[in-house]
Amino acid sequence: MNAATKEAFLAHYEPLHERFARFCASQAFGLMTAEDLMQEAVLAALQGFERLKDKTKLLGYLIGTVNNIVRNQRRRSRFTGNWDEKLAAELEDRLPDPATLLDVQYLLKALGQLPEALRETLILFEVSGFTVREIAEIQQTSEGAVKTRLSRTRQTLREMLAEDGRPMPLSKRLAIYTSILL
Repeated sequence: MNAATKEAFLAHYEPLHERFARFCASQAFGLMTAEDLMQEAVLAALQGFERLKDKTKLLGYLIGTVNNIVRNQRRRSRFTGNWDEKLAAELEDRLPDPATLLDVQYLLKALGQLPEALRETLILFEVSGFTVREIAEIQQTSEGAVKTRLSRTRQTLREMLAEDGRPMPLSKRLAIYTSILL
């Protein structure tokens, strides 16, 4: 790989870095360190950058790479230990208040039950801070479809979280979740 390719990659990647790091943190939570996940995805994207026809689609390529890495890691973790126990231990370290810890655990459990496309859309928007237009480009769909997914996902989560009997609203749970990722 030549220096010009690396420079071109960095020019496309640098504006995405901060939001991509938040996305990696949300996906890696309880599985691996966010830094490891991000490094693995960036290395894979750098190696495949020359094959990428439309360089402006780098973010979608990175998100897809992260999803594949996380999916593979979850498959492996089924055989190496209980993922829920690892996640609970990590949450306890970051949230000393038991009530807030319970609220976030219910949120993560509900997020885990959502279909991948819905979960990804919500995380990209609420946690990573991507716009509806950017998410539509990443997911190769229309902006209307992204808005519909966001609306349906929020409604589904509200219904799922109402069953836990906790009074904390979805927006506050998402804000706490986002804050512990950083």
